[in-house]
Amino acid sequence: MLGVSAVPAIIQFCLMLTLPESPRWLYRNDMKAESRDVLERIYPAEEVEAEIAALKESVMAEKADEDIIGHTFYAKLKGALSNPVVRHGLAAGITVQVAQQFVGINTVMYYSPTILQFAGYASNKTAMALSLITSGLNALGSIVSMMLVDRYGRRKLMIISMFGIISCLVILAAVFSETSKQAPKIDTRDSISFAPNGTCHAFAPYIASKASPSNWNCMNCLRSHCGFCSNKAQEYAPGACIVLSTDMKSLCHSKGRTYFKDGCPSKFGYLAIIFLGLYIIAYAPGMGTVPWIVNSEIYPLRYRGLAGGIAAVSNWSSNLVVSETFLTLTHEVGSSGMFLLFAVSSATGLVFIWMLVPETKGLQFEEVEKLLEDGIRPSLFRRMSRAKEVDTS
Repeated sequence: MLGVSAVPAIIQFCLMLTLPESPRWLYRNDMKAESRDVLERIYPAEEVEAEIAALKESVMAEKADEDIIGHTFYAKLKGALSNPVVRHGLAAGITVQVAQQFVGINTVMYYSPTILQFAGYASNKTAMALSLITSGLNALGSIVSMMLVDRYGRRKLMIISMFGIISCLVILAAVFSETSKQAPKIDTRDSISFAPNGTCHAFAPYIASKASPSNWNCMNCLRSHCGFCSNKAQEYAPGACIVLSTDMKSLCHSKGRTYFKDGCPSKFGYLAIIFLGLYIIAYAPGMGTVPWIVNSEIYPLRYRGLAGGIAAVSNWSSNLVVSETFLTLTHEVGSSGMFLLFAVSSATGLVFIWMLVPETKGLQFEEVEKLLEDGIRPSLFRRMSRAKEVDTS
């Protein structure tokens, strides 16, 4: 597995050797001719002079700032945060990066085989094969984003994406809730047939009565850290709750039955696949790529590296929080509760995007800077402000 993942890394390394150096770094280090050469490779001929002029102005302003505030990282950070344009830009940039992670995308990508097992696909091979669908759709959606982002705008694309994500997460929560409610019951006699050492320890109190408890089903069995051996004749009929072990799994399989340890047999498994796919389709063209585009456009050139780095740290810190808590929270609140939590955090992210993120489509940075300097006011608040001005006049 590790060897396979090294292949794209090697390809990326080889391709990176062909990348030119940053024209800004070259210009700042008195390699102006080399900087011009790089810009001529990137921009149309008629735009090169304007880019060089902007580069010169930015580098001079940065050096002037450094002469005043100092050259250390903390001095630069203090200078950046004292600038209202950078502050408002960071509010927008960090918002979209944190929102990107708190929709739950990386948990779906990392744990998609496990999620599909939660949905009722017991086979590891089947779950792994189906999880490739999410990876393929994510790649396809990222390509589609390149065709849409300049046509519909960054802000609009993210908001539409968020509505799609929230809808899919709510439906997935309902699907997993129904999967839990409709889980097969536990057949006491069937469970006893695996005795003396095979019956789940948590189910032992019911063995003496030899009566099937109405409140026990496959989900109760799995939450007790046991396994479910499905009914041979009908997978959705009552089955046995047995010890979670390789030996008992083999014994269950030897009887021509399916052994479940992460999820229960479900008639709704196909809905989980469909809406996981739709979730990825909603995510990839908007929240998948646009946050990175926004962060490349909203900071003054002299602060772009620093501010972009801060936003990237917020992205991966959020990823760490979400990924590390996913399995623990899923155990505590269930798959349904976890998807509902993601829906709530996505709705919160949508509100912050609507309030803090400007539309940068087709704008020169001077126009973006003016937007950020004035502060972002959503259209509803702008209309209310205009109405007040009319009333007072």
